[in-house]
Amino acid sequence: MGTTQLETVPEPKYWHLKTVLSEALDSEFTVGEILPNERDLAARFGVARATLRQALEQLELEGRLQRRRGVGTTVAPPRMGVAVGTARHAWPGAADDAWQPVDSAPAVPSAAVAAALETGRDEPVHTVRRSRVSHGQPVAAELLYVPALSVPDLSAIDAPSGAARARAVLRELQRLELEGQDRAVELGSARADDAKELDRLPGAPVLVVTTRFFAGGRTAALSVATYRADTCRLTFGDSGGVEIHHGPERQAS
Repeated sequence: MGTTQLETVPEPKYWHLKTVLSEALDSEFTVGEILPNERDLAARFGVARATLRQALEQLELEGRLQRRRGVGTTVAPPRMGVAVGTARHAWPGAADDAWQPVDSAPAVPSAAVAAALETGRDEPVHTVRRSRVSHGQPVAAELLYVPALSVPDLSAIDAPSGAARARAVLRELQRLELEGQDRAVELGSARADDAKELDRLPGAPVLVVTTRFFAGGRTAALSVATYRADTCRLTFGDSGGVEIHHGPERQAS
């Protein structure tokens, strides 16, 4: 990383600077290393500090950098691979499920969820909250919607609330014969409740994975899982798929 001045480019200057900085992170810095202060970096690249801040903010959004209060800006570790699906279909709560049940309560879902479940607009469904942690860090939060028709033998007396009730809903769901599932992934922004659970600011980029589970010729459950986009690399299938890192010295596997 030399002291080359940035030339006029068709893309925004901060975006070009982001690319240069990204290459420098791979070649000159190690994970956890503190970057030089903004004044020194701006002088090194011959840009205004406002331009530098835009580039640093973009790299933070992409998960390349972490800003730690009292420490400074450090190089972030590689995104952790989080498996969201395997070759075989399975109900939420299966033996190898990495999610932890948090709570469950009957609630009237949004119009979009009700339409997907084909339930009445004012018909309560079991709403199960679950969380997922990796290496001690919260990486995802899930809302699982289960119509009463899918778990007709659920006893409110045995599990009135909390994680116990969530486990009871999941246990009853296992009794159904799973016929299939489909999944969609999209980029979104963290809502206030998701942001709090994921230790992010509202509006932070997230990956939203929506899964429909089918049984008895209908949608028996709907999962909406929100993953931190800055730390997660979602993988599908048993092998985890292809992994490509930044930097010329790191090989794809």
